[in-house]
Amino acid sequence: MRLGDGGDNFEDRTGQSGMSFGGGLGGGIFGLLLPLILSRFGIVGLIILGLGYCALTSLGGGGGGLLGGGSGTSPTTQGGSTISAEQRRVLSGSLASTEQVWSEIFRQAGASYTPPGAVAYTRGTQSGCGAAQATMGPFYCPTDQKIYIDPAFFDELTRRFGAPGDFAQAYVVAHEVGHHVQNLEGKLGGASNSNQQQVAIELQADCYAGVWAARARDAQGSLLEPGDVEEGMRAAEAIGDDTLQRQAQGVVVPDSFTHGSSAQRMEALRRGLQTGNPGQCNYSR
Repeated sequence: MRLGDGGDNFEDRTGQSGMSFGGGLGGGIFGLLLPLILSRFGIVGLIILGLGYCALTSLGGGGGGLLGGGSGTSPTTQGGSTISAEQRRVLSGSLASTEQVWSEIFRQAGASYTPPGAVAYTRGTQSGCGAAQATMGPFYCPTDQKIYIDPAFFDELTRRFGAPGDFAQAYVVAHEVGHHVQNLEGKLGGASNSNQQQVAIELQADCYAGVWAARARDAQGSLLEPGDVEEGMRAAEAIGDDTLQRQAQGVVVPDSFTHGSSAQRMEALRRGLQTGNPGQCNYSR
């Protein structure tokens, strides 16, 4: 991809020591719940858990009290940045590109676009939705309107999921920006925890990522290069619920899907790419 310089909305927290929790729920059950909630209920389940965590910590004195008898969350220690130049280029450059595209889309609709921030961290950090951990994977927090990602996920995308390439990584960023757009549209807060609605939310975010790619491709000085779209499709296929379930447990359980099958995710990304129209990204909820 021909990505330009990033903007001011990218924050590098890599190299910090990460979150350190005391005993009780803070370092035990709560940490284990995060990946479970994310895999079972998707982003909205994570949002609800995060907001509950914020409420509890504010009532209980910063992680102690109501959360158990631990010492809460200890401050992180600043170290040197560990993000590679390529990872920074993709993260900050794709974020800046989405800002340009969605600002124009909102302007054409007679609205203004408030871009999200993005935070790169190592292992763990604090978000507006509570603790962010690398095991959760990339996610969007509507409370502070920021995307959180441990850049090590990009290595996992290549090794575990077989989806290398800078566009595959940019697709991940654009998907999370899609959730931000949904938040601005008021589509996240009213969602329920039903799997069908969770899948609809995730597929729309995939389609929004395709809309961004289409606009970036068709703009003067296209960002896309030969092979980029194929990289995105491989990534969408690799992280479909059926593919992940088959790899993890050898059995596919469609009723438990939270993000959509590989075919559904590829179709959603392709729809956005082919139309470049967010109005074509409505999925039944």
